Amino acid sequence: MTSTYRCWRLFDEGGTVTGRLVRQPVDEAERAGGVLIQGLYAGVNYKDALTGLNRAKIMRRFPCTAGIEHIGRVLRSDDPRFVPGDAVVVHGFGIGADRDGGYTELMPVPADMVLKLPAGLDPFTAAIVGVAGYTAALAIDAMEHNGMTPQGGPVAVNGATGGVASLAIDMLAGRGYEVHAITRQADDGWLRTLGAAQVIAPEAIGKRPLETARWAGALDSLGGTALDALVRTMQQDGVIAAFGNAMGNDLSTSVLPFILRGVRLLGINANSPMPLRTRVWGRIAGDLNPRHAASIATTIGLADLPRAFDTLIEGRGRGRFVVDLQR
Repeated sequence: MTSTYRCWRLFDEGGTVTGRLVRQPVDEAERAGGVLIQGLYAGVNYKDALTGLNRAKIMRRFPCTAGIEHIGRVLRSDDPRFVPGDAVVVHGFGIGADRDGGYTELMPVPADMVLKLPAGLDPFTAAIVGVAGYTAALAIDAMEHNGMTPQGGPVAVNGATGGVASLAIDMLAGRGYEVHAITRQADDGWLRTLGAAQVIAPEAIGKRPLETARWAGALDSLGGTALDALVRTMQQDGVIAAFGNAMGNDLSTSVLPFILRGVRLLGINANSPMPLRTRVWGRIAGDLNPRHAASIATTIGLADLPRAFDTLIEGRGRGRFVVDLQR
């Protein structure tokens, strides 16, 4: 092993936050307690783009390595639950905000933050899934707990070309749901290859306080007026999972869908406790395993992060950017 390792870090330089690829001493990582992970992959999420371009005050310490997820193999462990060679994933727990994150070739973390990948899930597929796919699976799990079934009717997914949404379409279709993808982007057939039965422009949804009932379930990654449109078009006892705010933090809607149709709105927070994330990652390796993961991923290197950040912020992304940390 060389004496240094690469990572993408953000610096506050006189009030201006900038990010760049730097080298850190290996011996500092090796001295840290817990589990030392050899980084293999890390996904690029909308939150990472906001942080990397200083569009939101997410990072709370500087300098700090960016990246809210990390997939790799254990090099050393102080905890008997992990042995060298174990494939693991780390996300949440403040990485990339309160503590160094996942855009790094070496990552020392406390053992309680580490999840061993379930059997049948390789590191690259786990990276394609990442926080985005975990959020999608967590949303589906919560919606099914609230009564959503494939027999209940179609499920809408807005922001359909995004990371969470594209993985959700794949997972839902694999479970037997009829999926309606909502997107402003031109349809070239990609969403249908993931399993979407219909591709709908958001302009096709009406603006009345109570629209024609269309969907038994809906996954919202946008917030704002896009979430309001879903609320107004749900079937009786329809379930919506909300986990994003790409179109804004505010929600102005009518109470009618809630009191006349019994619509349920679920908030999804991916920073869930370890027992829940262990169970949901088990489903990702099983009945929620995305069938078209390879077509969802675009692989990049650490030096390509600024371009990926720009693409996501400008709404031009499709699927998931996956950082090959050894590239």
